[in-house]
Amino acid sequence: MVTQNLIDRIRLFFRKEKEPFLLLKDILGFYPHNISFYRTALQHKSYAETNDKGGKVNNERLEFLGDAVLESVVSDIIYNQYPDKQEGFLTNLRSKLVKRETLNELASKMGIDKLVLHTGRVTSAHNSYINGNAFEALIGAIYLDRGYELCKSFVTNKMLKEHINLEQIADSEQNFKSLLIEWCQKYQFDFQFVMTEEKVSNGIPTFKAAVIVEGVKLGEGKGFSKKESHQNAANMALSIVRNDNALVNQLVDIKKDRRQNKSEKQK
Repeated sequence: MVTQNLIDRIRLFFRKEKEPFLLLKDILGFYPHNISFYRTALQHKSYAETNDKGGKVNNERLEFLGDAVLESVVSDIIYNQYPDKQEGFLTNLRSKLVKRETLNELASKMGIDKLVLHTGRVTSAHNSYINGNAFEALIGAIYLDRGYELCKSFVTNKMLKEHINLEQIADSEQNFKSLLIEWCQKYQFDFQFVMTEEKVSNGIPTFKAAVIVEGVKLGEGKGFSKKESHQNAANMALSIVRNDNALVNQLVDIKKDRRQNKSEKQK
């Protein structure tokens, strides 16, 4: 009995444009069933073709689908990979793995960038990640063509095992406190981490910490250890200061006033 994989291979060799899809097979690790999904996934809107109904065909719908599927698959994988980690750690690790910069770099490493069809006119911020967007669209194509389990296999074997050091990224997710300390030292801000709550419920201890910069509470975090609560508080604080220039300027003014008052007292 002829296997489905052999049928897909024979069908591919009878296509006029078989070369790109042979390269795609090496990237995916399997032969596509429905090649049209993958062609669409690699077609940027600047290169959009017109379908039978007069509409434009591009990879944006598949990108939308692939984004959701990739997040689900990555959540599934890291949930089982780290059974003792809490929600904050898992959320941060997933965010690191599926962010646009990571996927853009990954698409280049895997050779997907060489297959993306576009006119070369890349201007907007969204379009600057056309290769990462195509990666998400490919995930959408795999899902439609082969289902969830093959998506999970592709992400596990091709994305994580071959191109991403998951443990290294996981370790980097624990450095929020160090990053905040470096940021405070850069601006010469006074800062401190304080424990605001410690309690035991059903034999399980929980902790809540706050980070104070120049007398202003910038973030709070909970955890099952003091270290975890500090990390979560620092993560919140970093998120705030990175997106609030007015607050940073306010902290600078507070620092100036503090130093001026200290200088006057020493006279």
